[in-house]
Amino acid sequence: MSSKTLPLLFINLGGEMLYILDQRLRAQNIPPVKSEKVMNDIITTMFNKKFLEELFKLQELYSKKALRTVFDRLAHASIMRLNQASMDKLYDLMTMAFKYQVLLCPRPKDILLVSFNHMDAIKDFVKNSPGILSQIDDTYRKLIEMYTPLSSGEFQLIRQTLLIFFQDMHIRVSIFLKDKVQNSNGRFVLPTSGPVPHGTKIPGLIRMFSCTGEEISRLQFNNAGNYTGALREGSFESFGDRVTKLGTNMYSVSRPVETHMSGTSKNSAQHTKVNAAPNPLAKEELNLLARLMGGLEVQKPGNADSGFRINLFATDEEEEEALISRPDELSYGVIKIQATKDQQANAELAKIMGEFTESGDQSPSASSKGDDLLAMMDGL
Repeated sequence: MSSKTLPLLFINLGGEMLYILDQRLRAQNIPPVKSEKVMNDIITTMFNKKFLEELFKLQELYSKKALRTVFDRLAHASIMRLNQASMDKLYDLMTMAFKYQVLLCPRPKDILLVSFNHMDAIKDFVKNSPGILSQIDDTYRKLIEMYTPLSSGEFQLIRQTLLIFFQDMHIRVSIFLKDKVQNSNGRFVLPTSGPVPHGTKIPGLIRMFSCTGEEISRLQFNNAGNYTGALREGSFESFGDRVTKLGTNMYSVSRPVETHMSGTSKNSAQHTKVNAAPNPLAKEELNLLARLMGGLEVQKPGNADSGFRINLFATDEEEEEALISRPDELSYGVIKIQATKDQQANAELAKIMGEFTESGDQSPSASSKGDDLLAMMDGL
């Protein structure tokens, strides 16, 4: 598992979230002033300096529930509100889109180009807000400093870590089904055509060499695909042509987006329920959330007219039906953490910590790690 995966996961999922919210704000005819405020508020929070400092620290990926909690807070960082069913659908679309992009990356290193595509689009969302642009430019620098020196092997480990994170997610998405890149069981179709990865040649030739390094024979074979030569390499700088279209906004063309629970996902949910067990990383996840969410403040609308609700379904009835029919295991129970100084917050955190206490003896190191959360809260 790579300890450098979390920033890429967060930025790409965040980019997909912004694509979807932008599409829904336009589809529901939300006034431009409110739409711009929502996008600006979320992006400002997403690229908060303190938040990014914690995000870019070397650390293992945390559970889907822990990450979902962060995105729940992020989606509500402005005057817009989503109910449980719409938030579930939003997260499904985000995760399946990025999973598709990771699977189709020609090279593991191209995951960074996908991230830059998301960053470029986010930058365009706030092109008229200089203050936010400076935060985004700083994130470009962090990405370049951390990832451009990595070897192909390190990028392969990052890709493997991401695929392990996504491996049990098989939500069917209408866009992917209509484009025939996803099967009815929720699994993606890997192409056997198109350009080969940069730096490689079209498969179909085996060359044999002698012990002195001299080529002695060639053997051709049928690659059973329709491959073409590699495209030029995309730009890994703050500006430039990324070449790959993975990570660009697939909602720019107006079309309905639906998600469906596949049979595989339902079975996975049942399997999860049967094998439910205390998470040994629960306390560490709380510490992560406390650190990350210190900069993620949920903004409460000032009056009844200023806030509004976004629906990711065609009608309210569809939204209610989706909430009822969705398995509880896939609705991601959200841990509410308020990172403030007051005693009430500390008492609430202590209660949450108590719920995660495991039976049996714990080593002193494990207990002390769990107590880090309250200690840090006291020090704020």
